[in-house]
Amino acid sequence: MKIIVGLGNPGAKYEHTRHNVGWLVLDWLILDLGFKIEDFKMIQKFNSEMLEAAINNEKILLVKPLTYMNESGNVVKELGTFYKIDTSTNILVIHDEVDLPLGTIRSTDSSSAAGHRGVQSVIGAINTQDFHRVRIGVESRESKGDIPTDVFVLQNFSDEETKKLREEVFPKVKDEIRKFIEADRN
Repeated sequence: MKIIVGLGNPGAKYEHTRHNVGWLVLDWLILDLGFKIEDFKMIQKFNSEMLEAAINNEKILLVKPLTYMNESGNVVKELGTFYKIDTSTNILVIHDEVDLPLGTIRSTDSSSAAGHRGVQSVIGAINTQDFHRVRIGVESRESKGDIPTDVFVLQNFSDEETKKLREEVFPKVKDEIRKFIEADRN
């Protein structure tokens, strides 16, 4: 089993924000796989919305923690413990990255949180930075001095940015997810 966690914040006011790109990519992915957004089920035990799917004959759990970004690590830890999986090989965290230009993606198997509090929460909860991540660039300001970062990441994507994400970026993230799923099969 592989667990794919999209970081984000619950609530309508955060739904289309840069900080919720982890959730947005999961929403896109389930539609791409032929499911509906309503297929995500609230699982109280893990304080998450989850959907079980199969990709390339691998059982996958798509997870949206409902704990708010800065407490996401608790969900990741609980899932790893409950399913008795190695978090360093079987969990993928997808999150926004303000240090990358909009549309850039980077995959990593081990790196620091670099100031991202949601990622720091995961690192703190599972006691390691050794886990798979896909970082999605959300930076589109002319200058970082224009808007404070904590305000910027809580702004909605423009229609043009959303189109770019859906048409160009999310398919690339899907490719990274496939690589993650197939990594231990080769």
